[in-house]
Amino acid sequence: MRSFDQSLPMALLSAREAMMRAFRPMLGRHDLTEQQWRVLRALTTTTDGLEVGELAENTLLLGPSLSRIVANLVDRGVLTRTSREHDQRRALVALTPKGRSVVAAVGPASEAIYDQIETHIGSGRLAEVLPLLSDLAGFDADLASTHVGELDASH
Repeated sequence: MRSFDQSLPMALLSAREAMMRAFRPMLGRHDLTEQQWRVLRALTTTTDGLEVGELAENTLLLGPSLSRIVANLVDRGVLTRTSREHDQRRALVALTPKGRSVVAAVGPASEAIYDQIETHIGSGRLAEVLPLLSDLAGFDADLASTHVGELDASH
């Protein structure tokens, strides 16, 4: 077994927490949680909005949590939620003009944090780490579990 300081899950958690320690206070100044910001950012990728299921997948939020977040942001006037014929799972969520203004207001502060990260690790290393993280995110845990189960059975 690898040593604890060589644990990939722990290293990723540590890096995530370091990033969020930089972003959370900035988001708080804009009255946003990190989860709310994920939703707003995901919705900037489209002008038509996203179905709730796709939004959950893109933001890595569970359905019940996403429902509460969307309801809160709808109440605040930054999102719209349009139901599709008797199927709430297919509801369409989109940014309102106010929501686009919120994203535009947060954007410069977010970019300033990215500038600090680039200063800390270098722009080249930042450009290298994003594709590596994307590769790790594509790791098939079900396939790995099957192989580990086969290894366990052979002992």
